[in-house]
Amino acid sequence: MGGSAGQYNRKFNESTMMQANRQGVGTDPGTQGGSSGRVGRPNILLVIGDDHTYTDAGCYGNPDVRTPQIDRLAAEGMRFTNAHTASAMCAPTRSMLYTGLYPVKNGAYPNHSRAHDGVRSIAHYMKDLGYRVALAGKIHVAPREVFPFQYIDTSEEQLEEVLTGKGPFCLIYASHHPHAPWGRGGYDPDSLALPPYLVDTPETRQALADYYFEVTELDKEVGLCLDLLDRHGLADTTMTIYTSEQGAQFPHGKWSCYDLGLQVQFIVRWPGRVEAGSTSSAMISYVDFVPTAIDLAGGELPDVLDGKSLLPVLTGKTDRLHDRVYGVHTTRGILEGSACYPVRSIRTDTHKYIWNLKSDAAFENVLTAREPDYWKSWKDKAATDAAARHLVESYQHRPEEELYDLRADPFELTNIASDPANAELEASLRKQLETFMAAQGDKGIETEMDAGNRQVGRPRIEN
Repeated sequence: MGGSAGQYNRKFNESTMMQANRQGVGTDPGTQGGSSGRVGRPNILLVIGDDHTYTDAGCYGNPDVRTPQIDRLAAEGMRFTNAHTASAMCAPTRSMLYTGLYPVKNGAYPNHSRAHDGVRSIAHYMKDLGYRVALAGKIHVAPREVFPFQYIDTSEEQLEEVLTGKGPFCLIYASHHPHAPWGRGGYDPDSLALPPYLVDTPETRQALADYYFEVTELDKEVGLCLDLLDRHGLADTTMTIYTSEQGAQFPHGKWSCYDLGLQVQFIVRWPGRVEAGSTSSAMISYVDFVPTAIDLAGGELPDVLDGKSLLPVLTGKTDRLHDRVYGVHTTRGILEGSACYPVRSIRTDTHKYIWNLKSDAAFENVLTAREPDYWKSWKDKAATDAAARHLVESYQHRPEEELYDLRADPFELTNIASDPANAELEASLRKQLETFMAAQGDKGIETEMDAGNRQVGRPRIEN
């Protein structure tokens, strides 16, 4: 292993957030555009990473990875430390983000899936409020009737057409970085601090260095977006958001309900309204983005939405939003995935409860089936190293119930579900999770087995 959890956390805590020159505040956010002098409601720019673990930016405490533009945005806005998606896979998390509905409710709960016909998304809501709504880059949502964006590429020319058009804009810039396959360059594997959830082998170090290279490529795209706002005098009249989507595809990250998969970076800059350089520990969720955008535009929030507006938190009126968030993972239908391995979770500020509904099966995915070099090295080291063996075995073979004290165990390495002292808490969280599932129409294993019928391009089948 790459040192103890304490050593890792000490190194990360010693790093300080990059300081950037703060943008001038006090501009009325109702004044849109710089030289154009247009007057209207604030613009919205959302930049999304692709498989970017929540710890992996300078402003989130990682001194090894270079993210000057994300750090700049954090220095000029509010950095959330308790933000979450519900599914650590691309299509479900993006569908959730764009609809304001949890995955089973909106229908896009497996990967490569489509939302239910008739579901409304941010494209509908913001168009109805007079916004131009565009999606640049990665799509991975369907059908187009549910997501009627103006679809553009990430060229400066097409981005500028949206930024300089008539009326307020809601632009989503969806990067393909740092999604695998990873490139290489700029990072020395031997110099990196390995977190305790990774097995320290040369192959792991190389994989981490390659992933960090992709994170820095993502950061350059964040910088492009910020520079375009500055170039056109739009920074002061735009709510700019960066979020990381979900965890990287290391074990216990992507394709899981652990925080390494579900916790996300979320940074909001809104000059004159959001305090520069501030931090919020309010628990927020991806279902909150749509209601926030509607609220910002002056619309009424539909009752169907699962989320809440972030504006009271952003403007300092409150430091709390949710007291729990939920996780929904569907293994059926993913690349090389198990035939049936549904996972559900509930998280509070202090604890995470995970329910593995088919724990008698092995958890399988593209990592376990195709065995990249670092996973092979983990298995080799597990033959003689107890810590490596625990990480390998706990990834594929899990008990029905898992419980973690996030205050003492933020990386969820020690399952305390078997401790009788936690029985009352465990039962309470299980009951709350079952209540949530019932309200969402989530039937657990039955829902998992129907996953193929929610995937794009697959005819309806009977299971």
